[in-house]
Amino acid sequence: MTAPLQFGLDTFGDVTRDASGAMLAHAQVIRNVVDEAVLADELGLDFIGLGEHHRADFAISSPETVLAAIAARTKRIHLGSAVTVLSSDDPIRVFQRFATLDALSNGRAEVILGRGSFTESFPLFGFDLRAYEALFEEKLDLFAALLSQKPVTWEGKLRPPLRDQLVYPPVEKGQLKTWIGVGGSRNRWCAPRITICP
Repeated sequence: MTAPLQFGLDTFGDVTRDASGAMLAHAQVIRNVVDEAVLADELGLDFIGLGEHHRADFAISSPETVLAAIAARTKRIHLGSAVTVLSSDDPIRVFQRFATLDALSNGRAEVILGRGSFTESFPLFGFDLRAYEALFEEKLDLFAALLSQKPVTWEGKLRPPLRDQLVYPPVEKGQLKTWIGVGGSRNRWCAPRITICP
């Protein structure tokens, strides 16, 4: 038996021009993305993914916040990042934000974790780009440990260890749907969705 075909959209919240040719404000672009997601939900699309960027040509630097606004105005569409740059974020905070989004959306949250082929977040948040691979691998290891929602004992080289630590809020039902965005590098972008958990 084959899985049903699903359709989705993704966007970085590209800053575009209005009908007169004037550049739209970042705030207006964000509001437009929310409206587009509401329309996508009404049309029956299955997924909306919002990319994370920290530069002038893209409006979305906090996908989870925009996805929460979308969750409040939609009924069925699944809501995810495309991608969350785990290498320059904290795995615990990412888990907490998406568990919160999952609660707000009644189980429709998905997170796509990536290395970050656009690398503006590394200097912005104080991460050494020379540790590009090591940051992602270690943070992904910690994030995977959090998916069990049991007390976590974990140790790496790049952040303090955890000892028998629970992380809140828990996901209400099952596990947080988590994907890895792969194929990208510091020099090239590509992010197909590949699952790391059922």
